[in-house]
Amino acid sequence: QVELVESGGGLVPAGGSLRLSCVASGRSFSNYAVAWFRQAPGKARDFVASITASGGNSYYTAPVKGRFTISRDNAKNTVNLQMNSLKLEDTAVYYCAAGLSVTRIQWGLDHEYDTWGQGTQVTVSS
Repeated sequence: QVELVESGGGLVPAGGSLRLSCVASGRSFSNYAVAWFRQAPGKARDFVASITASGGNSYYTAPVKGRFTISRDNAKNTVNLQMNSLKLEDTAVYYCAAGLSVTRIQWGLDHEYDTWGQGTQVTVSS
């Protein structure tokens, strides 16, 4: 089992950039697929991006394609989410999640992820 801690959230103007980090403690992080989800006020939690255990493949929800990049460094037990060209609608709490048995990683199904971080707030201002 791993534990996840997110960081890097904050207040940023529209068009700006932020880099979120998810640091894992525990063993065998390199065996886990990892995803970012987000939840805006009053809305359901949505899939943002995911990356395979090896880091060889990544997937994105359509609204963030071309603006967000997910990456991982297994030697440092870290997954990052680089967010560029931020929009007002990107405002949300962002959660990092890890799963050992993610079979449909491209679909971003939250029930496939076993471990979740506490979340970090991202606020995009006009």
